[in-house]
Amino acid sequence: MPPIFEYFVVCGIGPEIRNIDGIKGYHGPGCMYTPSLLDQYPPPTHTLYPPPPPQLPTCVLPAGVAFHASGFDSNDPSTFPRSYPMVLTEGDGSKIYVSCISFRDPVCEDIAEAYRIQANSYADKCICLVSRLPSFRLLRSALEEIFALCFSPNGTSKPLWDVIAHMVSNVPLPTPGKERVLFAIENCLLSAEAPPTDGLPHADISFQPLVQCLDVDNLIQLFTAVLLERRILLRANKYSLLTLASEAICHLIYPFRWQHVYIPSLFFKGVDYIDAPTPYMMGLHSCVDTSAQVMDGVVVVDLDYNRITTSEEIPPIPEPEYSFLRGEIIKLLYPNVIGIDELKAGIYSVSEHYTKFAAKQWGADHDLQLRMIFLKFFATLLSGYRNFLENSSTQVFNTQAFLKKRSRATNQPPEPMIAQFLDSHGFLDYLERGVGSDENNNNLLDKLQDAIGRGQNPMSILPSPLVEPEILTISDFDAGMSGSGANYTYDRFPAISRTEEEEENRRDILSAVSNAYEYSGRHTPSKDLLADGLSPLERAAERDRMVLDIKVKLQGLWLRLLKLGATDDPLASFEYGTILALIESDAEGIGGSGFVECISEHIHSGWSCQLTEEQFIAVKELLKTAINRATARNDLPTIRDALEVSSDMYKKDNNNVPDYVQRHLISLSIWDELRFWEGYFDYLMEQSSNKSANYASLVTAQLVVLASHMAGLGLPDNDAWYMIETIAERNSIGSKQFIKIRGFLSHIQQLRNGYWGVTSFKAQSMSSLALPSPHSKDSKDDGQQPAEGTGVGRSWVQSMFTRNTSSRSSFSRKWTSDGGNSAAQENGTPRKHDLSTGGQKKLQTNVRILRGHNGAITALHCVTKREVWDLVGDREDAGFFISGSTDCSVKIWDPSLRGSELRATLKGHTRTIRAINSDRGKVVSGSDDQSVLVWDKQTTQLLEELKGHDGPVSCVRMLSGERVLTSSYDGTVKMWDVRTDRCVATVGRCSSAVLCMEYDDNVGLLAAAGRDVVASIWDIRASRQMHKLSGHTQWIRSIRMVGDTVITGSDDWTARLWSVSRGICDAVLACHAGPILCVEYSALDRGIITGSTDGLLRFWENDEGGIRCAKNVTIHNAAILSINAGEHWLGIGAADNSMSLFHRPQERLGGFSGTGSKMAGWQVYRTPQKTVAMVRCIASDLERKRICSGGRNGLLRLWDATINI
Repeated sequence: MPPIFEYFVVCGIGPEIRNIDGIKGYHGPGCMYTPSLLDQYPPPTHTLYPPPPPQLPTCVLPAGVAFHASGFDSNDPSTFPRSYPMVLTEGDGSKIYVSCISFRDPVCEDIAEAYRIQANSYADKCICLVSRLPSFRLLRSALEEIFALCFSPNGTSKPLWDVIAHMVSNVPLPTPGKERVLFAIENCLLSAEAPPTDGLPHADISFQPLVQCLDVDNLIQLFTAVLLERRILLRANKYSLLTLASEAICHLIYPFRWQHVYIPSLFFKGVDYIDAPTPYMMGLHSCVDTSAQVMDGVVVVDLDYNRITTSEEIPPIPEPEYSFLRGEIIKLLYPNVIGIDELKAGIYSVSEHYTKFAAKQWGADHDLQLRMIFLKFFATLLSGYRNFLENSSTQVFNTQAFLKKRSRATNQPPEPMIAQFLDSHGFLDYLERGVGSDENNNNLLDKLQDAIGRGQNPMSILPSPLVEPEILTISDFDAGMSGSGANYTYDRFPAISRTEEEEENRRDILSAVSNAYEYSGRHTPSKDLLADGLSPLERAAERDRMVLDIKVKLQGLWLRLLKLGATDDPLASFEYGTILALIESDAEGIGGSGFVECISEHIHSGWSCQLTEEQFIAVKELLKTAINRATARNDLPTIRDALEVSSDMYKKDNNNVPDYVQRHLISLSIWDELRFWEGYFDYLMEQSSNKSANYASLVTAQLVVLASHMAGLGLPDNDAWYMIETIAERNSIGSKQFIKIRGFLSHIQQLRNGYWGVTSFKAQSMSSLALPSPHSKDSKDDGQQPAEGTGVGRSWVQSMFTRNTSSRSSFSRKWTSDGGNSAAQENGTPRKHDLSTGGQKKLQTNVRILRGHNGAITALHCVTKREVWDLVGDREDAGFFISGSTDCSVKIWDPSLRGSELRATLKGHTRTIRAINSDRGKVVSGSDDQSVLVWDKQTTQLLEELKGHDGPVSCVRMLSGERVLTSSYDGTVKMWDVRTDRCVATVGRCSSAVLCMEYDDNVGLLAAAGRDVVASIWDIRASRQMHKLSGHTQWIRSIRMVGDTVITGSDDWTARLWSVSRGICDAVLACHAGPILCVEYSALDRGIITGSTDGLLRFWENDEGGIRCAKNVTIHNAAILSINAGEHWLGIGAADNSMSLFHRPQERLGGFSGTGSKMAGWQVYRTPQKTVAMVRCIASDLERKRICSGGRNGLLRLWDATINI
């Protein structure tokens, strides 16, 4: 059974002290400091438990850590320990419940000595119990008992951490409604119990604080704001009040759930979060100043003064529901006032329903009644709502019909509050969870509506305990004292036993700090330390102090530099000038190395590394200066560190492509020196944590890192390979490792050229992805397009062992058509052919350039016969191409009109177009502006604007019945009704951006995947998620679903074959040397085709022993962007503007059940002459043998193969 307590955690001041602005060092008692995680059980080395949330220390000590001159004083309430609950929300919406006790604890002697903190000082410390069970009272009781045991004058019979370990490890999570767990902490008996799951959700809190802080009208106004999903900020001077009020209001909106950001107690430095534009519910201590925040539209709830303020009107709850809700709450809160005129006895006496609460203190019965009042409110407000569910399987709710019915019943116009509520995420989520059809029939709202309709007592819907819960007793552990009677007393909260490695690390940190502070007088150091007559030890200490001072200054300057606005000139700023002066005027290099070090520390602290255009210019110039100064001093470590941080920092160009600082450092001469790369390699070998690995594998891994940086800088391929080859030879690795390294370098060069193209001059700053590894997260940008070959193709396999450097520049890759005399063997080995030779088949192709867009082409779609139901060939729009661009326009092209192909231009989006689809009469497009637009294909008029996504739209799909399916970077897949301009349902929800989706309209199955590396399958008609297909380790870029089979292609260089019915992976296809961007299914022979950034096409077929690769084709130099398979034809497009058309001759068809290779029947039929361009998207029309590519230059290239069959 899982434990009820996940962690016991201690947070406070650790050996590395930083203030809340991130600046290292101790800055006096008047400063607040960032808390650290000091101790935990289970320990971090325990592999069975995930680590505690990284934000835990900051959340449990929201104000930070303060230093004090004294500890607990019974006469000073400000020194008293404080106990309060916290709630943390994880990325998937699940909650973590934390009970905290903060108190003043003596500062550890070694820390005080190292940082020169006044003796006998105290600092804030917090102990926490972490659980997934919302049992606030149990968590508080257990934690307070641990705290009392620690500081009891009588001590404890066992070591405190042994008591904690026994409690965390042995107390199980009780089965809801069936078990009660009894356990003891020393001599205190505690019990843990969870109520049945078929009643109201477990709420182990009192609702009294909420109703005491707010009067009835303000409580209802807050309730309404939560229902309408406004931005809500709770203010109070106690952490407990913020958490309890937030949890209480979330329980009062049951059966609906809060769907947005939820931070009941916001840490003080996160005050900027309240300017977020999206709905949220946050709590903030009253002492935090918010005068600098905009607060426009924020509902501020002051719990201390019973006050609600907002700049936007909150629509009121309509009558008669408002009067009912208000009256019922008043009856509960003030029963004596309500019944003051009633008779006390006799047949006319007032009902006992509320008088029984008149003389009672607030308790669990009051909490239950309050929750039932709000549930009855929903039952009344949504009376008969089930009659307006148009499709019982997908829970499509007819909002307009419901509002009209209510308007007729109340004889009032439609109320804005109800209309907004029915449009909220909470209501849609309620419908998506399967209203009225759960397995346990546990929909209390429906039950209550039925009970009210039958005239039954509303309380009858709640489960009654049929049997007493089973008692599980956890026995105390034997500490092995053998009656010794030993007691353990503590003057502070003890630290857990540390390992030798942890102790050594702690000593090293404090020793470095101590040396820097050894002579920490605040006088200005002399320029000539020898002239002061200081001893060598004193001079070393003085230098350490100076180093620390410079680094502290640099950290502050760096953080301020990143806060400069868009209108500020960073090169003219005080921060830039001061950093530059520290770098240039320092002969010992402290300024340069310190600047690089503070950037590195900022990156490791979680910084996203994205810079504005102005910041990018400043950082680039400062790094160049630091590297030049380090080169003059032969300071290789600083150069190495600068190279590494430059590969992380980037800006976004006009096409939203990351431009890394690293590629702008190519002009520096140090990169041409072999000695630098040899020194860098030696450093990587020394720092390797996997020294037990095979030596050749270890060398290969470090050389791959070197190759990444060389490509990131833009070193010419020949120069980079020469230096890598030299280092590899000296370390005597084998031929397999040579092939792997050379393949990676060639691949990474192709990726780099795909961003920025090829230049033959180093001074022109060749581009880079600046990837630290082949799976770098930064390379996963949707704008990433590998491009045409670098001049070094796959011929490196034959030539890599040559030692003649002059011959390396002659390696080139010549590709041609596979028709007639094949240019690519079935095993993928290129042959050298010349298209002009007599033996080569003459290609009758026609390539047209279509002009019209003013920006890069980002979306391209071909209108197929199936889309427009062209059964007899009378639809003129079959074969149209539709393109979208960064110029925010959509254009329709008719290839049959030579010279005037542009049919229409559709304008309406405000940002880049990402997805296009169409049907018989409409065109639909999705954009980065988070909207979906629907146009009439004939009149080109804008019909509908569908808004509801909170991120860029990644995919669109027109369905039958005037429906549109869309996916977005907000992680949702939505279905829209074009006729009503409304989202009828969120049919799928992922934890991160959706990059690809497939929908089978015949069976109602939806498959979607993306950045959360999971492929999800939903049965939309049954309104349920069928499977989460886990296995990939990087983003999933492509997905295909055919019958019971799903195929996915991922950035982890693999494709996977899944069974929809069984939800398991049937095969992993792992023979590519780069991310797989497209996958296709060949229906006739049940084969699979995959295309990757390595430029390879691989044909896979089902064999008796599984799936095998039947054929490789290597006619493309760059990433395969599109694969479109028909019955006899196959269209391919690549990022270097190359295209190919494959044909499977008729004589090879039939008899597929026999033995032999079936997928090998595909042969390259024709390829057009390639022109230089960077291509972002491809579309194929196999029925007319046309392939169209869209380039970053805004041009469309249409190839008409004109094949005679």
